[in-house]
Amino acid sequence: MHTLNSSKIEITTFFLIEIPGLEHVHIWISVPICLMYLVAILGNCTILFVIRVEPSLHAPMYYFLCMLAVSDVGLSFSSLPTMLRIFIFNATGISPNACFAQEFFIHGFTDRESSVLLVMSFDRFLAIRNPLRYSSILTNVRVAKMGLVFLIKSVLLVLPFPFTLKRLTYCRKSLLSHSYCLHQDVMKLACSDNTVNFFYGFFVALCMMSDSGFIAVSYVFILKTVMGIGSNKERLKGLNTCVSHICAVLIFYVPIIALASMHRFGKHKSPMAMILIADIFLLVPPLMNPIVYYVKT
Repeated sequence: MHTLNSSKIEITTFFLIEIPGLEHVHIWISVPICLMYLVAILGNCTILFVIRVEPSLHAPMYYFLCMLAVSDVGLSFSSLPTMLRIFIFNATGISPNACFAQEFFIHGFTDRESSVLLVMSFDRFLAIRNPLRYSSILTNVRVAKMGLVFLIKSVLLVLPFPFTLKRLTYCRKSLLSHSYCLHQDVMKLACSDNTVNFFYGFFVALCMMSDSGFIAVSYVFILKTVMGIGSNKERLKGLNTCVSHICAVLIFYVPIIALASMHRFGKHKSPMAMILIADIFLLVPPLMNPIVYYVKT
């Protein structure tokens, strides 16, 4: 710790939280966590490999699935170091710079996954609404440009996070609320004015929530289009093409909304519930997305 003045001491190490009351079985908890990470990384890498080597899968829908898999792999690797250090080595300390870097990658890959899920809903709407022009509208070049735009947008959107956090002063409090670093969690530890961090964090959250809103609008148009189809068999066929995407959207957004709600409005929130939902947010989507798309495809 570095001395700021006679009454304040600057924090040079943050401490990530363990699962309260279960510290004595962390080594056993690490086994399923490691297996979940392994399945998630191998599953998403398998998706990337199969789509790359199988010519029949060189289509826009599967290119978007590749983008989703890349986001899931990035999300897994972003949280993997701290999760394993906590549950295997019982090492909860993390330097501020490492913490800022981790939250940049976690928020960046989260935003990218949100953007990919949005464009996948547009892909499904286009495939159902205008199947004859689908291939001519979503060409490989356009899909590649969209992927590049998502990447640049995600990087630029969360790039201010580490810099705005770094300018804050941290004293008195050093214990975080999760097993990894998040922007809204770190900024609460600051003993200096974090108004800029609060409003910019709210703006980023609003951008992500707008993605979910546009996804909902896309499905309103999808349902309207499907209901206009005369044959019940064709209706079911059209809706069936959206099942995997709907599952992926629910798996991704439900933990995020629950975690954000608990952060903002949970006056008597349970620490155990907070930690479990936060871990589900990072572990379950990368794990379940490959399984959902394997079963469906």
